[in-house]
Amino acid sequence: MARPSGQRGSGRARTDSGGQRRRAPSRPAEKELIPVLAEVARDVDRAVQKPPTRPVVRTKFQVVALLVREERARVMADTEMGGARRTEQLKRLDGVATMLAKTAARDTSLLALLADDARVTDAARAFKATVMRAGGMEPPDEPEPTPPPAPTPTANNQVVPRSVISRQLANPFLAPDFEAAAERSAARARRLAGWELLEPLFRSFEYAATGQPACMALPEPRPVPLPAGRELMPHQAQVVAATSRGHRTFLLADEPGLGKTAQALLAAQAADAYPLLVVVPNVVKTNWAHEVSLWTPFRRATVVHGDGEQVDAFADVVIVNYEILDRHVGWLGDFGFRGMVVDEAHFIKNKSSQRSQHVLNLSERIRTRTARPLLMALTGTPLINDIEDFRAIWQFLGWIDDAKPLGKLMTALEETGLTPADPGFYAAARASVIDMGIVRRRKADVVADIPARRVADLPVELDGAVGRSIRAAEEALTNRLVQRYRAAIENRGDGAIVGGMIDHDLVRRVAAGELKDSSSKASGENVFTMVRRIGQAKAGLAADYAAQLARNVGKVVFFAKHVDVMDQAEQTFADRGIRYASIRGEQTTKAREKAITAFTEDPEVEIVVCSLLAAGVGLNLQVASNLVLAELSWTDAEQTQAIDRIHRIGQSEPVTAWRIIAAQTIDAKIAELIDSKSALAARALDGADDEDASSSTDVQLETLVSLLTDALTTDTVI
Repeated sequence: MARPSGQRGSGRARTDSGGQRRRAPSRPAEKELIPVLAEVARDVDRAVQKPPTRPVVRTKFQVVALLVREERARVMADTEMGGARRTEQLKRLDGVATMLAKTAARDTSLLALLADDARVTDAARAFKATVMRAGGMEPPDEPEPTPPPAPTPTANNQVVPRSVISRQLANPFLAPDFEAAAERSAARARRLAGWELLEPLFRSFEYAATGQPACMALPEPRPVPLPAGRELMPHQAQVVAATSRGHRTFLLADEPGLGKTAQALLAAQAADAYPLLVVVPNVVKTNWAHEVSLWTPFRRATVVHGDGEQVDAFADVVIVNYEILDRHVGWLGDFGFRGMVVDEAHFIKNKSSQRSQHVLNLSERIRTRTARPLLMALTGTPLINDIEDFRAIWQFLGWIDDAKPLGKLMTALEETGLTPADPGFYAAARASVIDMGIVRRRKADVVADIPARRVADLPVELDGAVGRSIRAAEEALTNRLVQRYRAAIENRGDGAIVGGMIDHDLVRRVAAGELKDSSSKASGENVFTMVRRIGQAKAGLAADYAAQLARNVGKVVFFAKHVDVMDQAEQTFADRGIRYASIRGEQTTKAREKAITAFTEDPEVEIVVCSLLAAGVGLNLQVASNLVLAELSWTDAEQTQAIDRIHRIGQSEPVTAWRIIAAQTIDAKIAELIDSKSALAARALDGADDEDASSSTDVQLETLVSLLTDALTTDTVI
């Protein structure tokens, strides 16, 4: 009988060709699994004793824990195993488990990998197979993933925030919109009844492609009232003008860097589509709230975190990320939204996924209650790739349902006078879909509208224990500065400052003293360790955004200052199947040249991960026009030198540097100071090396001055 997959060889006696019984020799691959697990566990423990814990070490920890759990279950279920043997095996497994527990005590963040719902990455599955083979076991075939069941509105994990209940009590009735029902029944197939239309619609983007981006006819831009200091580029103003004329559904597929967020927010203002629901990836959730304050400052935004305890249900714009949508889909569907924006809309391309089902459910409920709501799907993914991926997006926009075109799209197809059997149908069908609201502009198309080089800040929220720890450390640093200031006031001899005024000279002296202590590596939290920890916390979010960019626009340059941030980013890319090259300080010249060649010449290598110090000068990477700065430098010159790796002679497109900023932390202050002192690094442009050496110290000092001044300004201090 065939041995079950995953079961070790028994090593029983066999009969040779001469009829003599002999003992079958054990193959090297058939060593026992438990010693292999113990060996890997010891390696993990040694690595964790030298923090930080690298992603590859975390992967090994998780795999050993999974295999200990599975092996224990196998031993308990093995009816052929003797009692003594079973006891021995379980005791040895307990030894490995105890070792893992001690390791987790050194780094408690590893405990999250033991949860039943912890994500098992592709890298972890591959390493698990390697360990099993090393232990003499054949890994079982991975089962095909089964699509999750469609979510129901009565899911047990759904919540209703208290603020939402308060809003419902304050306004218990939503005014009915009779136009909604009338519009849903407006278009019915007549001539095309009985024809299969969805498949020809999708195929029309292949058979009738013109070689140009799919883009509806847009009106000339008109002046748009904007807050002071804001400026709308002509291509952005066109979408706002189309909304002002009454267009209400958009698949906005502009390339990243062309301002899709601003277009969506100003379109919502033009359509008076409030309250507005915005569904986004977690990495850009905070940035959307920031953009609301910049472009529509008279509209209030609220961001949904966790179970929504802090939600302001009376806000105009509600921002929620895909990952927690399942908890909030119930009350969001009853909220009375008049508009909905879905950012990175390719996230919903798999209609069987939960997040896709939730988004479609919300869109349907909004369209049922509101006539002509504003619906916008934002994605930089080119429309010519796998057009059927846009089935869910078209359904979100109300252009189609599961079986047929709807509303205005069906009317437009009827008016062509053609059927899918007619030669001209595909071109007419493609044009009809585009006119529904597809907008696609490339940087090259609107190069006159945008600056040749710009830095775009992307605020991110540091959630969970890591975020709380960093904010607590920043508070401790601020309190230490305040105590130093107060002690200096008390010991000065001339008494407290009259009227509680701040002595700014003393503030600078206190900050300078703190900076001197920090530079001498005094124990405790200081400005350098703070920035270091923030960089580590941002690494995963920065890598997430770089992966999104790579999917949307192709090649991306990723800059970081520290090796562990680069390690974490590379692990993220590997987990997602994204090929990358790496440029580091310890590389040989040959390895460095090989990495550069791979990125610049191999179309499959989408990202190059660069050390800010090692790769900030002397490289030509203008094959990319997008760059991610995962960590902040202390000078504008280092930032500029990094950007100049792609903003060089030979660059044919405008360059965008996406700077990842940890919101509500010292990171934001540093970014502001770097920008305000950019003139200090002007001489460092184009590779000059005579930068003012004091500029980095100035930013460090001003950061501490800002922290102390802000603290002294609050009522709780003075």
